[in-house]
Amino acid sequence: MRAAPSPRGCACLLLAAILHLARGYLTVNIEPLPPVVAGDAVTLKCNFKTDGRMREIVWYRVTDGGTIKQKIFTFDAMFSTNYSHMENYRKREDLVYQSTVRLPEVRISDNGPYECHVGIYDRATREKVVLASGNIFLNVMAPPTSIEVVAADMPAPFSRYQAQNFTLVCIVSGGKPAPMVYFKRDGEPIEAVPLSEPPAASSGPLQDSRPFRSLLHRDLDDTKMHRSLSLLDTENRGGRPYTERPARSLTPDPSTLFQPTTENVPETVVSREFPRWVHSNEPIYFLRHSHTPGSDGTVEVRALLTWTLNPQIDNEALFSCEVKHPALSMPMQAEVTLVAPKGPKIMMTPSRARVGDTVRILVHGFQNEVFPEPMFTWTRVGSRLLDGSTEFDGKELVLERVPAELNGSMYRCTAQNPLGSTDTHTRLIVFENPNIARGTEDSNGSASGPPGVRLTLVLALTVVLELT
Repeated sequence: MRAAPSPRGCACLLLAAILHLARGYLTVNIEPLPPVVAGDAVTLKCNFKTDGRMREIVWYRVTDGGTIKQKIFTFDAMFSTNYSHMENYRKREDLVYQSTVRLPEVRISDNGPYECHVGIYDRATREKVVLASGNIFLNVMAPPTSIEVVAADMPAPFSRYQAQNFTLVCIVSGGKPAPMVYFKRDGEPIEAVPLSEPPAASSGPLQDSRPFRSLLHRDLDDTKMHRSLSLLDTENRGGRPYTERPARSLTPDPSTLFQPTTENVPETVVSREFPRWVHSNEPIYFLRHSHTPGSDGTVEVRALLTWTLNPQIDNEALFSCEVKHPALSMPMQAEVTLVAPKGPKIMMTPSRARVGDTVRILVHGFQNEVFPEPMFTWTRVGSRLLDGSTEFDGKELVLERVPAELNGSMYRCTAQNPLGSTDTHTRLIVFENPNIARGTEDSNGSASGPPGVRLTLVLALTVVLELT
């Protein structure tokens, strides 16, 4: 048999109910929002329900992990009678309010938590205020702003007799959150083995236990096959490749004295010697990602695709890097075609070089689009360069104060990247300089003469100065 409640207990319950009715009640919540894209207009909605009289509404933006609250909106009922920013209706003697804050063009810096604080008057006394709050986290996304595909560790030479690893780097910047980056080859997705660390430079060709699939059907026609085999036969016979040196005489033709500064030698052949290490199978790709956070909340993603290069198959292969991101309606992409250099275009200044001039020989383009960036090596056929070196690395060769002895000299420019190499030759024609007497220039092209002549000129100049 249950004991009857004591009079004191009933009095306490009745007093609590009276106090609750005196204070009133207040509930606050903020409508949730899905992630928004930077640049969109966003409206934050704070709903609160009460049976009391409203005192104030304050919106805060919370920063620095909650240690700082920045006030972005305030409504004070004591000093304002404008309720246009709120929608209210009566329901069961309760008032339901909605306070809204609109961000017309949201930015990445607006990302973070927001709080809505509401206060109502205590029914017992207007000197007390009942407070309640709600919070929401505004997640601002940003699509990537740039995408670029580059080759790592370039420029690099063409390796005829040893396999080398090759890496494409896709750089995607400006995205939040980090986008998903993947590669395609000739429009087909690449199935790559994920790597957590980059392969060692001395590790040799990358290997994997997966079965191979032939790629010969794509671009290896009979002409390429016969050309490849013929070069291998040349190697086995101990002969030299056709493009090593042109079979031309170094003795200048007298008729060339009336020709332009240079003579372009027509033979320019791409070196495409594919030795025995080359396999005509699908390469094994390895993929590694790195993420670098930016100060503005975005992330730079680098996707590195590495495989053992096969110039016989990889030349003229189309690689594309594609990016998927929730803020993009369709994938973003950048693409490159691996191409060996062919037919460097040589330009020389001045167009008519004379003894004592400074001559510049520059590669200013190719017959095709070349990727990755090639490296250039200059040599003088049959002799050393003007400064005594055997070769010079760079896109431009500078010959300072050319002497007459360089007339008819031939220069070779070797342009190469990991896909192949090509040689082109040009002949320098040096004309007499009427300002320099014949036989008075030294090996560097500067004027010289007997000491007595120079002394006479100096004395004559001195006499003229004294007379004036």
